[in-house]
Amino acid sequence: MHDGEARRVDGDDPLAHAAAWRDAGRGVALATVVSTWGSAPRPAGSLLVVNDAGDFLGSVSGGCVESAIVEEALGAIADGAPRRLRFGVTREMAWEVGLACGGEIEVYVERLARGLGALDRLLAAKRTRRAVARVTDLASGEAWGVEPDADAAPGLPDGVSEAALAALGRDRAELLEVEGRELFVNVFPPSLRLVVVGAVHIAQPLVGVAALAGFDPIVVDPRPAWASPLRFPGTEIVAAWPGEALEALRPDARTAVVTLAHDPKLDDPALSAALRSDAFYVGALGSRRTHAARVARLRRAGFSAQALARISGPVGLAIGARSPAEIAVSIVAEMVERLRRNA
Repeated sequence: MHDGEARRVDGDDPLAHAAAWRDAGRGVALATVVSTWGSAPRPAGSLLVVNDAGDFLGSVSGGCVESAIVEEALGAIADGAPRRLRFGVTREMAWEVGLACGGEIEVYVERLARGLGALDRLLAAKRTRRAVARVTDLASGEAWGVEPDADAAPGLPDGVSEAALAALGRDRAELLEVEGRELFVNVFPPSLRLVVVGAVHIAQPLVGVAALAGFDPIVVDPRPAWASPLRFPGTEIVAAWPGEALEALRPDARTAVVTLAHDPKLDDPALSAALRSDAFYVGALGSRRTHAARVARLRRAGFSAQALARISGPVGLAIGARSPAEIAVSIVAEMVERLRRNA
């Protein structure tokens, strides 16, 4: 595991913490937002995990009702019974914790049994970039995993696999009612990645902004003095030629690729590999004149006008950005806009 991956898991992955606590012999409960009304602070599918010492990680309300959830989670750990809790988050309460919205949320709290491997299977799917949905019967607490191209889980009601896969495709958690049973589908698509080609100055704020937006950044550059842990602490670094690195990383529909090197020997092979992939966003730094020359080279290499239109160049939203940090913000904003628009 890369240092960057270890830090990310230790810092903000509730499910990874749940597994670690369970493996250490602690009782663990999982709280999930299953439905929302109005301007709820957190969307359906948001998670919070709690151990039997009262430690918790994640968020279901942005701070409004977490204390009550922790108390209920400790009760679920003690007696094993799941709970469905409904909270009204008033505007006054929301403002007290620095939020500008109210609304209502329903939260499902369940104890994670030590003997079940469902959590391990879910984490394994995340590590190998396989999409997975978790279907929970809100009355019994029974849970199933659903993956594309996998056999239906034993005991899963008819038609639920298809509905779960549809929710996974929409990247949106959903409540279902099937044969009189209320089922909640939580979705866990592969993590978002940003492959940054060229360990230049702009790359430093870019990986930070991207990480804040939920992307796992990867810096690709064959020059050790540039792509060093000193300049990119805690970030995954691939010290290889970009064309080879992109082929190995295999960008998928949850991956963005941005080239910053300003050197055709580095940028062009990376762009060629990105255009042959399913990357949802491909961007290249440079002026309009530089981009026109780049497009001409790639056209001579055999790429069609339709393929070349996928490249955002000059990269980033046109917000008048000047500093490296402002350029980083414009790039990540355009990535998010493309991701959500495509969804």
